[in-house]
Amino acid sequence: MSNSSLKSDAKLLNSTIIVSSMTLISRIFGMLRDIVFARFFGVSMIMDAFIVANRIPNMLRRFFGEGAFNQGFVPVISSYKENKNHKEVKVLVDSVAGTLGLILFIVSLIGVIFSPIFISIVAPGFIGEDGRFDLSALMLKFTFPYLMFISLTAFSGSLLNTYGKFAVPAITPVILNIVLIFFVVVISPKLNEPGMSLAYGVFFAGLIQLFFQLPFLSKINLIPRPRWNYRHEGIKRITNLMGPALFGSSVSQVNILVSGIIASLIGTGKISLLYYSDRIMELPLSLFGIAIATVTLPYLSRLYSKNLIDKFSDAICWSIKIALIFIIPASVGIFILAEPIIAVIYFGGAFDQIDVRLTSLSLSIFSIGLIGFSFVKILSPAYFAREDTKTPVKIGIICVAINLILGSGFVFYLQKINFEATHVGLASSISIAALINAVLLFLGLKRNKILNNFKTSKIFFIKLCLANIAMVAFLVYTKQPLIWWLAMHAMERAVWLLMIILASMFLYFVTLSILGIKIKELKFKESKGFEINQKN
Repeated sequence: MSNSSLKSDAKLLNSTIIVSSMTLISRIFGMLRDIVFARFFGVSMIMDAFIVANRIPNMLRRFFGEGAFNQGFVPVISSYKENKNHKEVKVLVDSVAGTLGLILFIVSLIGVIFSPIFISIVAPGFIGEDGRFDLSALMLKFTFPYLMFISLTAFSGSLLNTYGKFAVPAITPVILNIVLIFFVVVISPKLNEPGMSLAYGVFFAGLIQLFFQLPFLSKINLIPRPRWNYRHEGIKRITNLMGPALFGSSVSQVNILVSGIIASLIGTGKISLLYYSDRIMELPLSLFGIAIATVTLPYLSRLYSKNLIDKFSDAICWSIKIALIFIIPASVGIFILAEPIIAVIYFGGAFDQIDVRLTSLSLSIFSIGLIGFSFVKILSPAYFAREDTKTPVKIGIICVAINLILGSGFVFYLQKINFEATHVGLASSISIAALINAVLLFLGLKRNKILNNFKTSKIFFIKLCLANIAMVAFLVYTKQPLIWWLAMHAMERAVWLLMIILASMFLYFVTLSILGIKIKELKFKESKGFEINQKN
């Protein structure tokens, strides 16, 4: 293996570790934020209203931030960085900042003015006399400008990622969590409507996040001087890529929209229950799926622009293998430990035993979908880096239809049999759609011969299964009923859960090592793919 290949391998793996580490810190603060939310507001009308008001700018953020824009911008800026001089890169950056910034300002202004209309569309179940509609419409007037702030923050983060500065964008979300915790704990008790502290916090957090990244852009001499220049050749390329990608992002957001509409119609608190369980899933998804995707997209874009197809395939194969090793045990562990996880993180204050039980039910279902969620994140860059945004769109449309049909059917059936946890029907449809999405993306790459180097043998999968079986046996043996967990003090619960998780992880990785699979021996072998340095 050449020295350049070794350096590329080490750099890619180290970048993934950096992003995962920074993301872990961010998710820890995110977990603290959600604990504060649960303690102060629980499963309530206030949380339902805030989740919907915050969901709307975050849905649009997928178009203008990490979604369609990022998928169009990263390949183009990577190409400019490799093939153009710095002055030309700077002109592109200035043009994008000015054009994107003006569009975001106009969209945000429309959102603030017409906030009641937006709420009636995404949460028709709020229309009534329980107060959720008025509160969420008022909150949206403060959360909508977050779209502009966070999209420009994502734009800045894409620049830093392209230049190999992964840590800053990965750590930036910590600011959001710290600001929200401050506003809930310090500001909410002083307000006539305590829930509005959440909306105020989102507004200021977005502004602070944007300014936080400017000094780091200065170090690479890329602080934008916004200019309206929509005719720039680079913007035309980005727009062309964004067209299908925008529709692709729309497909995934329609999934969220459909689930949110149904959830708003099945009773107060259902949106909150899905939110709390989904937030738990964000930790492993961010550590593995999103971290790997964040690092590989610029890398894959550079490889494809240089026509290094073998190495392009190798990088995807490496991502898949890393994901299999980490995501499957995470999914299995969360499924078994759903109740104690919810009890440790949320139980207390306004969050009672019934809330723990109902939230853990949807968490168990979401844990199955974690595999699908993660692989969608990991496999999608293989399409975007090749400027193929149409295939994920077609697959996404299929999955939206599946989610809509299954979600409506499951909820209808659960209501018919008077099952209390009707939100589990939505968790099930979302998870099934994600798994199908991942399978179709994988098959598409196989069909287009992008995964020619993915030649992992059955022995590898057998060993992986054995390690997971060993972990499952331990978790089942140590499992205790929910009442046992709730009888302990909060710190005791946390210590017990941490000990069980660490012990199960230790057993899993020791079993892998005994069977001959060692993480440190993942090597990049030129034209042979990323594979375990064993005959696996």
